[in-house]
Amino acid sequence: MKILTRRNFFKGAVTLAAMPLVASEAKTEAKKPTSLKVVHITDAHMDMGNPDSVEALKMAVSYLNKHYTDLDCVLFGGDNFNNNMKEDSDALVYKKIVEKLHCPVYHVRGNKESSPANDNRIHLEEFKKLFMSYKNMTIEGKDWAVEINGHLVLGLDSCIENANNGEFTKETLAFAKKMLDKGKPTLMLNHHPYTNYWGSTEAKDIHKYVLGNGEETIKALFEYPNLLVTLSGHKHIDNIKMINKVKTITTRGFIKPLDLDEYPMRYIEIKNNEVSEKLIYTTED
Repeated sequence: MKILTRRNFFKGAVTLAAMPLVASEAKTEAKKPTSLKVVHITDAHMDMGNPDSVEALKMAVSYLNKHYTDLDCVLFGGDNFNNNMKEDSDALVYKKIVEKLHCPVYHVRGNKESSPANDNRIHLEEFKKLFMSYKNMTIEGKDWAVEINGHLVLGLDSCIENANNGEFTKETLAFAKKMLDKGKPTLMLNHHPYTNYWGSTEAKDIHKYVLGNGEETIKALFEYPNLLVTLSGHKHIDNIKMINKVKTITTRGFIKPLDLDEYPMRYIEIKNNEVSEKLIYTTED
């Protein structure tokens, strides 16, 4: 008969105590979220000189807080505010409004944020301080990444200082590649669209609105199997097209309502690497 010593007793007790912990950890792992739910708002052009634009943004916040309570985040795609007020006064009003959303908010710049009328408006460093200071962000230069529910959201700055047109720098492309190399299902957010999807024949129009190195970017990034969807804006015209196997979305400008009370946003859900989306509109209800 085996004698139960004090040493053996405590050894067995430790083993038994550890068993439910292991089972609990396994159960937690099994429940790990496999979906990502976001709303994309681009080209809001909030302008302190236009009270309707301020009220529209407030309406969007109220609408999402009421009807989309399970969002993981809201993504703002540039030209968020017109950057035409003294110092950072309009940026602070914008920030106060959107941070009333029930979920995290993330931003990239558009040409309005990168082309201030003079030195009294915010520039890149001020933008980063106001909108890229979240603890969960990985930041390199003017680009960022956040991990949410096992997914990667990339915020890439496609702006050229003091210009309406855009282009990814070699540093931005290198950062995107490094993040995509992690292999996580990825959503990519920036301001300028990758292609002339509206079929313009005017060189000036294409230069202004299409990412200057769009073809290079598609070749460099769109072969990654884990890049599932991209979100852009700038042209204010809605479009969805597949490039390779990437769902490439340009969302209609928020500034262009169907009527006074219905401003466009896009709801996107990624579940088991499948992307679904729909346009949604603010209402007063």
